[in-house]
Amino acid sequence: MIELPKRFDEYEESRREGFIKIKELKDKGVNIVGTFCTYAPTELIYAAGAVPVSLCSGNQDIIAQAEVDLPENLCPLIKSSYGNAVTERCPFFYFSDLVVGETTCDGKKKMYELLKNIKDVHVMNLPQSQLNEHDFEYWKAELIKLRRVLEEKFNVEITDEKLRESIKTRNRERKILLEFYELGKLNPAPISGFDLNSAAEAVAFRFDREKAYEEIAMRTLELKEKYERELKGKKTNRPRILITGCPTVGVRKKVIDQIEELGADVVGFESCSGPKEMMELVDETMEPIDAIAKKYLNIHCSVMTPNPNRFKVLDEMIDDYQVDGVVEVILQACHTFNIESYNVKNYVANVKNKPYISIETDYSEFDLGQLKTRLNAFIEIL
Repeated sequence: MIELPKRFDEYEESRREGFIKIKELKDKGVNIVGTFCTYAPTELIYAAGAVPVSLCSGNQDIIAQAEVDLPENLCPLIKSSYGNAVTERCPFFYFSDLVVGETTCDGKKKMYELLKNIKDVHVMNLPQSQLNEHDFEYWKAELIKLRRVLEEKFNVEITDEKLRESIKTRNRERKILLEFYELGKLNPAPISGFDLNSAAEAVAFRFDREKAYEEIAMRTLELKEKYERELKGKKTNRPRILITGCPTVGVRKKVIDQIEELGADVVGFESCSGPKEMMELVDETMEPIDAIAKKYLNIHCSVMTPNPNRFKVLDEMIDDYQVDGVVEVILQACHTFNIESYNVKNYVANVKNKPYISIETDYSEFDLGQLKTRLNAFIEIL
């Protein structure tokens, strides 16, 4: 039987509950695979009989411990990921049998080298472009390698039939979660952006996946009925905001909640914390590995050069979500999103004719006053 961390009794109640739930799963013999990014192909993990789970990366309180090994001038998401691992504060990392990383940004690549000192880590080499045939072949080879790693690690065979079943299940889950996110298209939206984003991201930390997605589907239905019954035809004057850029998991309260407190509605998320991974399904008619490779390689990210799919999605979301202004969230020391923000600003302002603001921040509360001032001024011009 796997033991709980030595400092378990010192953790807050919600964190203790997380440890207990995943420990129950481990005690039943279930294998756990931790992931950090939407590029991690969960279909392969499920087909191996394991359970993928997103790893903790959104809290500020362990960053000081991470900075013992990592530089201060580093993305807070990377420091939080590492800090949660070395302090044994993240139940999902603590009980993971394997961690699957990916070569997105340079900081994460080097952080994974340190993680290997405490956990079995497999790093997938992600191509830096999506546009060439050799990019696809390179990525497909990485999926084949991961398939072999999972088979050897868990002593299983990942058959094409298991992959097809996993693809169907994940596609069904994507449709459910995308429909939930698309509630933001309604005007007025029947749920706040803060609550929508929080509920959608929480699914990645649930192990009872069938129940979790059933609850999301029911919540979507309830909110659509609420819209038809109480809100339809009553468009609000509150500006409608699209969030783009870096993951918002560690800044949800200080950015999204603050925007809504200042009188705007956050209706869409063109970011890692949004529906971009769900917009394209895995083709169920293709060979499974080819289909999975194609789908995941098409996910847009600022690490891709060039990154045309992001602007295609921005174009569609600004129109479909009736967006009045775009707020780009850039985590400090995230060079790829920071540099790409130049093109995003020009596209939003000059092609879509919408106001744009970029917010560079971290997980601390030191800049709350400055953020409030800038966001308030931005919302006033909308």
